[in-house]
Amino acid sequence: MYQNEITKEVQEYRKSTYPVHPIILNRWSPRAMTGESLSDEELFPLFEAARWAPSSYNNQHWRFLYAHRNTSEFDLFFNLLVEANKKWTKNASVLLVIISYNLFDRNQKPAPTHSFDTGAAWQNLALEGSARGLVVHGMQGFDYEQAKKVLEIPDDYTVEAMAAIGKKASKEVLDPELAEKEKPSSRKDLKEIIIKGKFKK
Repeated sequence: MYQNEITKEVQEYRKSTYPVHPIILNRWSPRAMTGESLSDEELFPLFEAARWAPSSYNNQHWRFLYAHRNTSEFDLFFNLLVEANKKWTKNASVLLVIISYNLFDRNQKPAPTHSFDTGAAWQNLALEGSARGLVVHGMQGFDYEQAKKVLEIPDDYTVEAMAAIGKKASKEVLDPELAEKEKPSSRKDLKEIIIKGKFKK
């Protein structure tokens, strides 16, 4: 089931400076999906992975609103997206809206790391899905305010992102412009993202 080695498509585009587990390099954000449905048995292990993410005071701030394709809920989520994302998410099996609870359960005081912790849960979900050979693609291209309104999200929650999940397809199902981009991306050099001691430009 799991991909325990760096895949050939990833080897062509990604090379780590230091050795890391293949699950890290293999995770990227394809867009090409078959349009097939995903059962709860196929989908819920991704939520299970998210469940075990670290969080401040173990508050677990993350919530995942989801909708399966061919349902009224899917249309509700789909209509939140910008047109550019609608072009390829029309073949998604599931759409997610990822939100975080702004407060601590224990005292209802502001939780400074609610977004940070929810990002950790999202990463777990994305890694689990990728390891299972699924497409898991996060997005910021949607109407945040409308999401809060139509999905009736309370004011003490923050809308963080959306994501599309599905079974992987050949890039030929995409528009030519998107098909050209359908490959793993590289990353900045380590020296650009780490700083020893005080901040330096």
